[in-house]
Amino acid sequence: MTREHPAPVDGPVLLSGLDDLLAALRSDGRTVIGPTVRGHAIVLAEIDSAAQLPYGWRTEVEAGTYRLRRGDERRAFTHTSGPQSWKQVLHPPRQALWSADRTEDGFRVTDEAPQPRRLALFGVRPCDLRAIGVLDHVLGDGGRYAARRADIMIVAVNCTEPGGACFCVSAGGGPRAGAGHDIVLTERPDGTYLAAGATAGGEAVLARVPSTPAADADVASEAAAVASAAARMGRTLPEADLRTLLAGHREDPQWDDVAQRCLACGNCTMVCPTCFCTSVTDTTDLTGEHAERWQSWESCFDLDFSYLHGGPVRDSRRGRYRQWLTHKFGTWHDQFGESGCVGCGRCIAWCPVGIDVTAELHALDAHPATTGDSP
Repeated sequence: MTREHPAPVDGPVLLSGLDDLLAALRSDGRTVIGPTVRGHAIVLAEIDSAAQLPYGWRTEVEAGTYRLRRGDERRAFTHTSGPQSWKQVLHPPRQALWSADRTEDGFRVTDEAPQPRRLALFGVRPCDLRAIGVLDHVLGDGGRYAARRADIMIVAVNCTEPGGACFCVSAGGGPRAGAGHDIVLTERPDGTYLAAGATAGGEAVLARVPSTPAADADVASEAAAVASAAARMGRTLPEADLRTLLAGHREDPQWDDVAQRCLACGNCTMVCPTCFCTSVTDTTDLTGEHAERWQSWESCFDLDFSYLHGGPVRDSRRGRYRQWLTHKFGTWHDQFGESGCVGCGRCIAWCPVGIDVTAELHALDAHPATTGDSP
C-alpha cells in the first residue's frame, strides 16, 4: 500500500478560514486551546471549531479598565490580552505534588505527576509567545513544567490591533511573533489569513490544509499592517536603563506615592504571564490516614510571602510594590539574563485602582537618584 506524504509548504500561504487548520491539529490527536468569549471577557479554553473564537469582538483597555466592544464580524483577533495567559496551561494555578496514605508498615507516597497531553496553543500573541520563552528559561529544568511543555504545538498570531495598555515594543518585543512558534498567522481585513510554518511540524500541518500561495503583494501588505501596529502602542517605557534606574531609586518618594494607592491585592502578579512564584500547602483528612501536598500560585504582595522566623521581611505595601517592580524590570536580568516584562499591559488593565507600571517608571526616571537599603 502506498502511503501519501504531505507536500512541503514553500513560503507563506493564504487560508480562507481557520476550520481546516483546527481540524488538522485535532486530527493529530491534539487538544486545541484558544481564546473565546466567556463572562464578558476573552478567556482561554478548549475549542473545537473556529466559530468558538472571538469573532466580532474588540477590547477597550486602559488603566483599571477592560471592556468588550463589538467589532468586525469577519475577524477573530482584534482583541488584546485578556485576564488569562498561557501560564495557566504550562504552570497551573494549583497542582497536586504528591499524596500519602498510611499502611500497616508505615505509609505509601504517590507522586502526582502531570498527565501527558498533546496540546495546540492557538492564537498566541507575540507578547505571550515571549512570555512562554521566559517561563521556559525560568522553569524549564523542572520535571513537571517540562512534562507539560514536551508535546505542545504553538500557533502564533501577529498583532495588527494593539491596545491602549500595550507596550511590547519598548519592552524589547513587538507585534511580530519571534522564536518559539510552529505556525504563525496574520489576520487580514477580509477575514483571510497569511500563514507560514516555522518548524517541520508546523509545515507538515499546513501542508494538509487547503491554501493558495501568497503573492509578494500579500506579504508586503502583511508587513505594513504589523509595522503599523508597532507604531501604535498605547504605552511606552522610559528609554533609560531600567536596571540602573531602579537600583538608583530605592528611596524615591514615588514608592510612598504608589503605596497610598496600591491595595496589595496581587492582581498584577496573578495576570502577569511571567510571574512564577508558588507556595506549598500540606493537608490531611480528619482520620490522619491520608495526606496531600499542593502547590499554588503565590504573590510577592502577600504579607507572608517574605515571612521568616520572627516576621515578614517586607511588611509595608511600599516595600512589596518596590520589590515586584524592581525584580520585574531590574534584578530579573541578574537572575535570568533578561527582563521579566513582555509589555502585554495586563497588570495595568487588571489593577483595580489603575496603577500603571509605565507611568511609575516614567515618574522615577524624572526624579534624581536616591540611595538607601531599607526593605
